[in-house]
Amino acid sequence: MPHKITLTGSATGPLREYDRYVAFDMREKGSPSAPKGLKKSTFISYTVFVAKKAFNKTGLTKKSIMHEKILIQGEPTLDIPIDECPGEVGVICFQITVLPNKNDKEKNQSEEKKEPKQEASASPEAPQNTESKKQKETQAPVSQPVAKEEKKEIKPIQPEVQQATTEEKKAEEKKTTLSNQPKGTQDLLNFDDIIVPEEFLKTRPNPEKTQKVIDFVKRTGRLDEPLTIEKESKILKDGYRRYVVAKTVKMDQVPVVYEYQK
Repeated sequence: MPHKITLTGSATGPLREYDRYVAFDMREKGSPSAPKGLKKSTFISYTVFVAKKAFNKTGLTKKSIMHEKILIQGEPTLDIPIDECPGEVGVICFQITVLPNKNDKEKNQSEEKKEPKQEASASPEAPQNTESKKQKETQAPVSQPVAKEEKKEIKPIQPEVQQATTEEKKAEEKKTTLSNQPKGTQDLLNFDDIIVPEEFLKTRPNPEKTQKVIDFVKRTGRLDEPLTIEKESKILKDGYRRYVVAKTVKMDQVPVVYEYQK
């Protein structure tokens, strides 16, 4: 079975185009736990090969790939000629994803803050509208059609009240489901959405400790602790043993704690 590999970062060299695929270089830190007697690796250079169809779907260009942060999932390969693979490791990409930028987030937040201010500036016009309405009401004779119009204006308020109650019910249901999960749980995440880094896949959890967690799940119906997940990329940061247990007992959703990207 070939090993899976996960890379995050930006391209360190220009995009190279071939007949059916494109290639570019990336760098990432090596494993922090080197064997005794060997120095810890600082950076490893990779050459990533992506099919043109998959690359075009991302919307990336020759210029943007040098600045955008991307996530690569694939497997290492030794079948690429050296002149086409200048990196230390060649990677055949199965999935390429553009990760959101911090600058884009800050822009969205600033725009959200500006919107309430605009609404507040528009509010002084409201008293003028109410005064004009009062003048029209005094001029118009009081009759049954006016009463009907007032009733019609009251009706649209009811769906808003129903929406508020349904949202409150959903919030209460989420609180109750999270309260049944282990202490510290922030959310429930689909098991298939979690991305496991290569360094975890190379390890094997202690069988005895793993069996204890499996017995706990069979007894209580839940994990003993939540998994630590990176918020945006869904990459597993801690709790690989509990991940293996969830896979063994075929859990659809797992409790998680989010770790935000620095």
